[in-house]
Amino acid sequence: MFNYTLYRIGQFVALTLPLKFSYWVASLAADTKYLFSRTDRINVGNNLRAIFPEKKESEIRYLRRRVFRNFAKYLVDFFRFEKIDEEYIKKNVKIENLHYFTEELKKEKGIVVLTAHIGNWELGGVVVALSGFPFYAVALPHKTKKVNDFFNSQRQSKKINVIPFGKAVRACLNTLKENKLVALVGDRDFAEKGVILDFFGKPTYFPEGPAAFALKTGASIVPGFMVRNPNDTFTLRIEKPIEYKATQDKTKDILEIISRYKIIFENYIKEYPEQWYVFRPFWAINHEGR
Repeated sequence: MFNYTLYRIGQFVALTLPLKFSYWVASLAADTKYLFSRTDRINVGNNLRAIFPEKKESEIRYLRRRVFRNFAKYLVDFFRFEKIDEEYIKKNVKIENLHYFTEELKKEKGIVVLTAHIGNWELGGVVVALSGFPFYAVALPHKTKKVNDFFNSQRQSKKINVIPFGKAVRACLNTLKENKLVALVGDRDFAEKGVILDFFGKPTYFPEGPAAFALKTGASIVPGFMVRNPNDTFTLRIEKPIEYKATQDKTKDILEIISRYKIIFENYIKEYPEQWYVFRPFWAINHEGR
């Protein structure tokens, strides 16, 4: 109940105040959270050190604080969904390579839209959905029903069809067979039951879902990322579809496909480390906390 009340207060503030002032208030709240959330500070710092072992501790601390502030801005944007329309998108979002979706849909096998916990993936989904594409997203449920309903209603209000995580397999397969877009966040395996691959040179779990769905249905995997620009506008960049040739060895194919797109994740995270929101230890073997 406490989290639900907090989210609704955050939404009231985000919808009432001018956007820049909302960002300022959110950054202030993020700084407070930063001061009192030692565990989150340690986890984010360790993740950043694993990516940038060459950086000085002062640089890591700077990036770490930016992660907290940018995540707070991400929430402001999420709370303001009812103000997002075509005019907002035209004014605030630079869209690159949306034609990849149009071209891949012509194959009539659906598209796995692959993204990561970077920038603002929720807002990216809104832009794609409001651009006229049949857009579905697999969402991890929140702990309480009220919070879960609140988050899903925000998504559904902008034409994002939500696929509950617990019923995702059958629903994703059916949706892809209907030649629609299914969005998955593929940089983190919350169940830690996926495949282990090196990420920035260290082993960690990756979910098999995106690769397995593509192999099962013949759907294309098209990566896409919504990143925040320095002036708080956004760039939605769609990357080239992942190219692969399936063999009869499913395990080998899944590893090969994930190996191809994890490089794209690494490149984006290296370019936008202050926008990668992972507040838990990311690697199976993590560094000692500081």
